[in-house]
Amino acid sequence: MEREEKKETMALITAVHRERYEIMIQDEMQENTYARLKNSIFYQDKAQMPFPTVGDYVKIVPNETGDALIAGTLPRETVFYRENPTLGMEKQAVAANFDYVFITMSMNHDFNQNRLDRYLTVAWESGAMPVIVLTKADLCDETEYYVSLARTQAPGVDVCTVSSVTGEGMDGVQKYLTPGKVVVILGSSGVGKSTFVNALCGENIMDTGEIREDDSKGRHTTTYRQMIFLPGGARIIDTPGMRVLGVTEAEEGTDIAFSDIESLAEQCRFRNCTHQNEAGCAIQNAIMNGTLSAKRFENYRKIMAEAAHAKRREEIAKRKQLRSVQRKKKPVRQKRFDY
Repeated sequence: MEREEKKETMALITAVHRERYEIMIQDEMQENTYARLKNSIFYQDKAQMPFPTVGDYVKIVPNETGDALIAGTLPRETVFYRENPTLGMEKQAVAANFDYVFITMSMNHDFNQNRLDRYLTVAWESGAMPVIVLTKADLCDETEYYVSLARTQAPGVDVCTVSSVTGEGMDGVQKYLTPGKVVVILGSSGVGKSTFVNALCGENIMDTGEIREDDSKGRHTTTYRQMIFLPGGARIIDTPGMRVLGVTEAEEGTDIAFSDIESLAEQCRFRNCTHQNEAGCAIQNAIMNGTLSAKRFENYRKIMAEAAHAKRREEIAKRKQLRSVQRKKKPVRQKRFDY
C-alpha cells in the first residue's frame, strides 16, 4: 500500500513564542492553532530557508502527533530586521508583510531625536511607509514643539499626535487602518504602545504598565511578537518595547532618512571626501553656517558605522552556517584495512 503524501497548505503566522508559532490556516478568521519548524528544512539547511516571523505566510503540513509542521517561508513583500544579540548568528526578522510602520514616541523625556533617526532608517529600509505617532497628548502642553521637531527631522512623513485616554487625534491614524492593511508598531517601553493598541481595538486586550515620572520610562508590557485583528479589518503587529534598536542593512533606509545629508555629500569637492577637514566639504560648510546640525551628522555617522559592522557580522554568520551545512553533507571517508 502506497504511503499517502501529506498535503501542504498555507498559513499566516500570528504570534511567535520562542520555538512555537501561532498560525491561522488559509488566512481565515478562526481560532488559531500551533505549529513548529520542520527540522529537516530549517535546521539542516537554514542558510537557505529564512526563519518565519509574525506576518509571514508559510507552508505547513499536518502532524498526527502534535503541532503542525512549518515546511517553508513564502517570499516577503516587506520585512523589518533587528541585529541578533547572539554573536555569529544571522539578523532576526521581527515582522513581515506590513504596509505601514507606526513609530511611537511620547511627548516627554522619551522623545529622542537620535532614536527617531534609527526608527526612520529601519522603517524606510523595510520597504513600508513610516508614520510618526506622538502619544500622551493629554499630558503635554507643548505638542506643537514636538511636532515641529519630528517634521523637521522627517520631512514628508505624516506626524500624528494622539491621546489614548481622551481619544484626541485618534481619527488621524484611522485612515491608515483600512480593511486588509497591516501596521507594525515600534517604540520603546513606556511610550504607551499597549494603551494605544487598546484604544484602536476599542477594548483592553493588552496589559498596560505605569510610567515612572522621574525619567518617563516604563516596564515592558508586550513580551512577545503578535498580530492583533482590529474590528474594521486592519491588522496590527505589536513588538516588545525596544530601548536600543540595532541597525542592520541600511543602504536604502539612510538614503531616505538622511536624504539631506546624502544630498550635501554629493556637493563635496572631492568624491572620496570623509567630511572631516577637507576643503570644499559641503557637509562641514552646512554645519558651520547652521543649516545642518552637528549632532544629526554625528548620529548619521554612528548609524552608518553600525550598519557596516552589522553587515560584516552577517557575512561572517552566513559563511559559518554554509560551512556547517557543507560539513554535514560531506561523505565520511571509509578507513582501509590491509589483511
